[in-house]
Amino acid sequence: MILDRIMVALPDRPSMSAEEYLAWEPTQEERYEYYDGEVVAIGGETRNHNRICINFFKLLDDRLNFPYEIYILTVKRQGERGQKYFSPDVVVTCDEHDNDPHLVQFPSLILEVLSPSTEAADRRIKFAKYRHFSTLQEYVLVQVEQLGVEIFRRNQHG
Repeated sequence: MILDRIMVALPDRPSMSAEEYLAWEPTQEERYEYYDGEVVAIGGETRNHNRICINFFKLLDDRLNFPYEIYILTVKRQGERGQKYFSPDVVVTCDEHDNDPHLVQFPSLILEVLSPSTEAADRRIKFAKYRHFSTLQEYVLVQVEQLGVEIFRRNQHG
């Protein structure tokens, strides 16, 4: 499986239920994602990665007004209920139904800062899931090592 090559599962927590994960993960110092019962550490976060996330947050915050809400690094995006939970670097929502304190369920924009350890998952696994979110209008991938930004926009044909 692709995921096995790009991220490492926690050896002491091989599996848990989605409910256990959602209760456990906020108490951790590092970020984790959840794939079908497997808890996966998110690697590749550096000071530069964090700085890029903050810069995009500021850029969006300066330009977007209510009802847009911008979250950075700490909220989850449910990929499949009870099966997959992702942690986008930056996520924007403007849906009044998005009222869960830990999950954004109706994103309009998702931004991922790519690192060597997460790029394959961000491009393949997450993008494949994100494309099915009817509210998602833009998916942004930020290259750190090659300095570039890729923006995928939903068009009138979906």
